[in-house]
Amino acid sequence: MGRDVPSERGAPPIEDATAAGDISQEDLSRAGVYALLAKALIEPLSDDTLTLVRGLEDETDDSDLGRALQSLGALAVRTPTVKAEQEYSELFFGLGAGGEMTPYGSFYKTGFVYEKPLADLRQDMTELGIERSGETSEPEDHIATLCEIMHGLITGAFGAPATLARQREFFHKHLATWAGQFFEDLEGADAAVLYMPLGTVGKLFMTVEAEAFEMAA
Repeated sequence: MGRDVPSERGAPPIEDATAAGDISQEDLSRAGVYALLAKALIEPLSDDTLTLVRGLEDETDDSDLGRALQSLGALAVRTPTVKAEQEYSELFFGLGAGGEMTPYGSFYKTGFVYEKPLADLRQDMTELGIERSGETSEPEDHIATLCEIMHGLITGAFGAPATLARQREFFHKHLATWAGQFFEDLEGADAAVLYMPLGTVGKLFMTVEAEAFEMAA
């Protein structure tokens, strides 16, 4: 698709159902970025995940996205785990009314959670044979879950790797209209320090994906 996506070195992996040899390096790189976003946004960064993120400091790709990943890695090197956990809590849990960010598709599309976009997503998940893991009580339209689903469509975690047309359909229906804005909001959030460059990575990557899908249509 002619994507400008850095290698997935250092990106926290999510278990794949398909051998890496069955997937192009370009798609593995895309999957790696989706995995990074999913891991960083579903829960506070663990010691192991933070160590992997720190490895992004050595990213050599000179694209805007590559430089954003490098900045994320460099900042992670200077961020202890307890500080990363505190920042995540301030962004997504907070006190009283909750955290600064509301990472759900329904909220960005309608202003409320548990709305029709979530029902539409659940229907598509059923058609794709994707079931809730039971490990989280978060609605399925959480940005991290959607990134994990995109990762799985690319790698074949739900069976055979999805066709490019199926990936594009899911992306346009469930991510394209709001994820870029979410990542821009994360980039500018008051509590975001380590998560500021993560927001930049997500914003740039959503643009890369949208443009590449458009070119391939």
